[in-house]
Amino acid sequence: MYIKDAIVERFKELCEECDIKYNELATRSGVTPSTVYNMMNNERRDLSVITMKKFIDGLDMSVTEFFNTDVFRNLEQEIK
Repeated sequence: MYIKDAIVERFKELCEECDIKYNELATRSGVTPSTVYNMMNNERRDLSVITMKKFIDGLDMSVTEFFNTDVFRNLEQEIK
């Protein structure tokens, strides 16, 4: 799995666990709903670190907590 896919998977998992819709995540994070939906779009491969940090803040967690899962421990090389 690549990093972008892992990040999206983690946000989906956290939103489900917290029963938060993407529009609510946007509101909590201070971004537009389209920003959340663009991140979730599989065709988009780039992701802003600043925007990602806003989402993590919106979920009231630390960056360390966000990345402290198995999905980030077994990532594929991005460079081929």
